[in-house]
Amino acid sequence: MQQTTQKEPYLIGTIDIQAAGPRCKMLLGDLNGDGRMEIVMVHPDNRQDVRYIPHQVQCLTAFDLEGNLLWQTGKTDPGAGGQGSDYPAQIADIDGDGRLEVLCVMEDRFWILDGQTGSVKAAYDLPGEHAHDCIIVANLTGGASAGDIILKDRYHNMWALDCEFNLLWQHKGNPGHFPWVYDVDGDGLDEVMAGYDMLDHDGSLLWSCRDLDDHADCIWVGDVNGDGEPELVIGGSVTVMYDRHGRELWRYEGSIESQHIALGRFRSDLPGLQIAGLDRLVREDNGKGLKGKDALFLLDSEGREIWKEDRQTAGWLTIIEPLRGWEQGAADYILAYRRGGGVLPALYDGEMNAVVTFPLEGYAVHADLFGSGSEQVIVFNQEQAAIYSSKPHDLKPSGIPLPQPKRLSSSTLYPGGEVTL
Repeated sequence: MQQTTQKEPYLIGTIDIQAAGPRCKMLLGDLNGDGRMEIVMVHPDNRQDVRYIPHQVQCLTAFDLEGNLLWQTGKTDPGAGGQGSDYPAQIADIDGDGRLEVLCVMEDRFWILDGQTGSVKAAYDLPGEHAHDCIIVANLTGGASAGDIILKDRYHNMWALDCEFNLLWQHKGNPGHFPWVYDVDGDGLDEVMAGYDMLDHDGSLLWSCRDLDDHADCIWVGDVNGDGEPELVIGGSVTVMYDRHGRELWRYEGSIESQHIALGRFRSDLPGLQIAGLDRLVREDNGKGLKGKDALFLLDSEGREIWKEDRQTAGWLTIIEPLRGWEQGAADYILAYRRGGGVLPALYDGEMNAVVTFPLEGYAVHADLFGSGSEQVIVFNQEQAAIYSSKPHDLKPSGIPLPQPKRLSSSTLYPGGEVTL
């Protein structure tokens, strides 16, 4: 592999986030339309279990990027659950008025909060007792923007609701962790890749993946092979790619558990898109004394392995995402965090080099926080959030509202997404 010199990230600032409570998830969005994104820390219910006990929210706290607490809804609890699964909360303009709302499940109801103030705009009963594993924003009814909601339980049921929370349809199956919505056929309505099943906007089954075990951990959409049409790449028991009509194009079986994948142009010398992945080689088991270990890998557009990490440290809970626009003109990077084993969050290039290492252990989010045309990375733990960039930035807001990218309205512990070139 070609070696690359590491570049030091520029620290824009740090924020004390302790008022939000422990074990929070971070969401981003320009809540007040001032041209600078704000932070919403999502504090989970203290009943949360990794798999089966209700996944709910008990407190939401909004900060600006200078660390000012803007509003707080709910109460924190030191016994809150942890990030073993999604927290049901998103930031989206759900009513199409040009201003962002915060959506969440709290106290066994679905809440829509005003993003600027945290005040309640609407609240609805859930369509099912366990309809709170995650929240997906979609356009299923042909509105001018995505104003419909999909809710699901952990592994079996999914409910689609319109903007007034009327039930549109229900799906029973194996929806995976976070179904991805995308207008695959170009009719102005979203199809839903619900795990291994492709559903039309009305919930009818279009096609299903074949010969796949377990469940879909993450789903990506993009023109991977350059044929002008979107393909779907799914990480689960293996990594597999389908065309939009349900024809399997290839599968990569060189992983034990394809826990995360990410599409991007990580290598400019190769055609199409590449698929970064995270293979869980060993699941940690304290009862048996097993130390968990995972490894990054990279595939070309035809599913052929380019490289695989020979990891020398323990750690099996890595999360990866593609990051585009860290530096102007640079190729996409692989953002990897929660690595464990003393390995800090970092940006990896398509040659497997860590080109930027962030000097704080924690979870990470990324976005163009200021409308600058480049992306920044926020690494956070239970006490603080550190904002990093490739260059200095003025924290002063521009006054021009920032759009909310679909990726930021589809926040999940199992990052999926879509790539357009």
